[in-house]
Amino acid sequence: MKRLVTVAVTIAALTALNGCGRNAGGGPPDRPAETGAGPARGTVTVWAMGTEGEKLSVLAEGFEAANPGVKVDVTAIPWDGAHDKIASAIAGRATPDMSMVGTTWMGEFATTGALDPTPAGFDKDAYFPGAWDTTTVNGTSYGVPWYVETRLIYYRTDLAEKAGVKPPANWAELTSFVTALRDRGGAAYGISLPPGGTGAWQTFLPFAWQRGASITGADGAFTLDTPEMARALDYYLSYFRKRLSPAALQPGELEQGFIDGKIASFVSGPWHIGVLKDQAKGKLDGRFGVALMPRERTGASFVGGADLVVFKDARNRHGAWKFVEYLSRPEVQATWYRTVNDLPAVKDGWSGITDPMLRLFGEQLGDAQAPPAVPTWEQVAAVIDGELEKAVKAGMPSDAALKAMQQKAAAIGTGP
Repeated sequence: MKRLVTVAVTIAALTALNGCGRNAGGGPPDRPAETGAGPARGTVTVWAMGTEGEKLSVLAEGFEAANPGVKVDVTAIPWDGAHDKIASAIAGRATPDMSMVGTTWMGEFATTGALDPTPAGFDKDAYFPGAWDTTTVNGTSYGVPWYVETRLIYYRTDLAEKAGVKPPANWAELTSFVTALRDRGGAAYGISLPPGGTGAWQTFLPFAWQRGASITGADGAFTLDTPEMARALDYYLSYFRKRLSPAALQPGELEQGFIDGKIASFVSGPWHIGVLKDQAKGKLDGRFGVALMPRERTGASFVGGADLVVFKDARNRHGAWKFVEYLSRPEVQATWYRTVNDLPAVKDGWSGITDPMLRLFGEQLGDAQAPPAVPTWEQVAAVIDGELEKAVKAGMPSDAALKAMQQKAAAIGTGP
């Protein structure tokens, strides 16, 4: 998930909590108690963000009905203040029992020692592997995926038909596809890729993963200047150098350009299906589709979403894990999708999703990755975004951009 605010509580302050009796990475963490048999009891306090926080009571009612002795108390928190609120609660040992957490925050919060390791009763094979990996820090899982999202290529099917091209299978075909959409399909730009700035790494890094790049090495240190990264960056930059992608767009210009046929394709998540339908007001009916990411060594895309965690300072740890267990049931995941359109993190939760576009997102989730779960990822992501922008907009050579990424990331480090 994108970070919208500056971190107010430093990693050093948070990891100091180890002195208060929490395990903050000095040794193997204690395993939590199993969720156990029997109903949950007492009050379970939950923090959740955005629409999820507003609608979670729908699922809480079902949990309460199945566990007459329990009450779920949900606090809805705006996304723009959520990270710092959780960080402050950890520092002050004033956490709720459980919380929804952005996937890229997991490394930071887990290394404070404030999160309960996931009970062994949760079957990681029930979840999409890339989603489960977002919960894993230093080999230990500290939560479960709640909902997921990944990225596909949106494209104008009518322009593709006019250009005589089909969805691409690899990098070479993607370049040909995009070029044809511009030159024969009539679009001003064959594709729109983020030129840098906040969150651009979520589109760029999948190309690096497709080429076989790893963000960190065997020793855990960042490896942002490898030949695989260089090949991916050169390929990414080629779309701007060939004027296949615009180097800058104003807010809303992407969607309107796609509707008008000026931009023939872009990479984004499932939310854009609804956005385009709402804004196009019927103009795009039957005229756009989605395609899997191109495959080189892999066909990886980015996996995001949100995880559910239970805090070690929880007053009702048993009840919290029971609620997490309930939210992970396939039928409950399916209900949640119908309620807020969040895609299920549990594979079996997809059985009732029949929309062809959404089903393709489900297929892509089988080959999707997340960045390393390290406490400093948000800072490193900002570095990647910044250097990528210099390469696209200021003409910085790709080798210089990667060197700067590596030097700055190494200086930041991967945290404690």
